[in-house]
Amino acid sequence: MPPLRVLSLQGAPYALGYAHGAAFAADIATLTEERLRLSTDPFWTGGRAATLDEVLALGAACLRAHTEYAPALMDEMRGMADATAIGINELVIMNGFTDFVDVVANDARAPTTGATVDHLVDDEGGCTAFVVDSAMTRDGRAYIGQTWDMHSTATPYVIMLDIKPDNGPALLTFTITGCVGMIGMNEAGIAVGINNLLGADGRPGVHWPYVVRRMLAQTTVDAALDVLMQAPLSGAHNYVLMGPDAGKVQRGYNIEATATGRTRTAVTGTGGFVAHTNHCLSADLLARERPRKALSLESTCTRLDQISAILEQQRGAVDADSLMAMTRHHAPGAMSICAHAQPTYDVESSGACIMAPATREMWALWGLPCQNQFEKFIVGASADAPVRVEA
Repeated sequence: MPPLRVLSLQGAPYALGYAHGAAFAADIATLTEERLRLSTDPFWTGGRAATLDEVLALGAACLRAHTEYAPALMDEMRGMADATAIGINELVIMNGFTDFVDVVANDARAPTTGATVDHLVDDEGGCTAFVVDSAMTRDGRAYIGQTWDMHSTATPYVIMLDIKPDNGPALLTFTITGCVGMIGMNEAGIAVGINNLLGADGRPGVHWPYVVRRMLAQTTVDAALDVLMQAPLSGAHNYVLMGPDAGKVQRGYNIEATATGRTRTAVTGTGGFVAHTNHCLSADLLARERPRKALSLESTCTRLDQISAILEQQRGAVDADSLMAMTRHHAPGAMSICAHAQPTYDVESSGACIMAPATREMWALWGLPCQNQFEKFIVGASADAPVRVEA
């Protein structure tokens, strides 16, 4: 893939959304249509068949939660809707697809398709994420990052948004066209990443991209953590978080979150790391997961073993370069951290991000890590600070 496309947005929420929608109207329309269709497909929803009308009704129930939780972001969506001529409900479903299918899967009103359907599901995205304590690193900096794995058809839509809102900190977010944010860092040093889980307790609520953007509107890690812990979530994701506390000490967390449960693991001060893929590690949340098919289970377990072994071997020697190399890791067999689509499992690494919150540095790339080079970005402390910098 070529270097990441960067779209710079500045202004009030409506203006941010309108400029985003105007820049990528055709791509946003294509993604929205595809994800609405997939939301009716039993392959994605644990065997539950839903009509488009049922999907839109569930979306409307979620939309009410978004309006209460993130009114500024809903103004942003109104701007995008006006620029693209796509309904806000449809856009919010597209943004939160990997949470929204948890809602459809758990909707008692949607009939199952019958005994012939395999209710085990493949996850609609992978991702291998990590939080590394400063005591693990060569340079004394703590790091957070991940691959972003999704169906190969999502890869062409990857972009970087450089957002300077009228109110709140400037931020960079690695995302896809039409999505308000997925992985990112703000000028206060708050950094957030995600990886998908399969929730069995999905319900009408707020989808993860809107939670990420609200976290990136905070200036302390405690405030960002509270945004997540108090969110009325619709579905299941794992979140990695790092940033300064009120005393400017960098703190990192891994948070497994389903619609109805959350577990938090602190990383700072442990001298170690947390690695995470796409299955719950907390015993408290295992009952809230949907079961997955063999290839999906093999992928998440294999990648967790690989990243854990690599980070353990690199104690005291981790730096940005070693983490970049880790995202390119290939092992014998079909499953690796750098995920390639297969005929029976169409999931690939569509990009990767590594962040050093203490210095506001982000390294990111578009596409398979083994086939592209990371670029360095900096979230500036002023409105005219550079975004993309020379490596």
